[in-house]
Amino acid sequence: MKAYYKPFLAIVIILLADQVLKFWIKLNMTLGQEFHLIGKWALIHFTENNGMAFGMEFGGEAGKLALTLFRIAAVSMIGYGVVYLIKNKYHRGLILNVALIFAGALGNIIDSSFYGLLFSESTYFETAKFLPAGGGYAGLFHGKVVDMFYFPIIQGIIPTWFPIWGGEDFIFFRPVFNIADAAISIGVISILIFQKRYFKEERMEESYPHSEIVEE
Repeated sequence: MKAYYKPFLAIVIILLADQVLKFWIKLNMTLGQEFHLIGKWALIHFTENNGMAFGMEFGGEAGKLALTLFRIAAVSMIGYGVVYLIKNKYHRGLILNVALIFAGALGNIIDSSFYGLLFSESTYFETAKFLPAGGGYAGLFHGKVVDMFYFPIIQGIIPTWFPIWGGEDFIFFRPVFNIADAAISIGVISILIFQKRYFKEERMEESYPHSEIVEE
């Protein structure tokens, strides 16, 4: 059971932090409201999206339902993967990073599955209400994912001589994201960086009795 402790603890911490912050944002900020954390380069900016991580979209109501159901299937497989990796004693770093991906995916699934039932619509003029008398703003599996972290570290205008985008405004980093998105990104990037360490061939320990060698 000790092998499950750290991955489980990481999952619980990420889910709690993600959902507590999202609840606070929904109940205390209007859509589009923001405040600065560090100058102009780190902001809390409340936005919602119907699609994937970092505000990307995916095709209307049918696409939204399909994406949510796909997420549920995917997170079930990832959860199984965490258990499999633990049981088969894979590298602890790999297990922890897959647990991060699982927690992040599950965090966003909670939004898209239940927030439409739990909250009224967030607008640019009013904050949302929790469990409103008239019901939530959407049905099951049609909720919006809450995002809030915005880091426009570099801002400027692309030179006019640059093909296609010349003269347009440039912002890095433009996407607005949440704790769940960050957990997924950290897990995936860490696996890519340390994959040789995680998947290297280790000396196999014999799990069966040594067979006797018969000399002729």
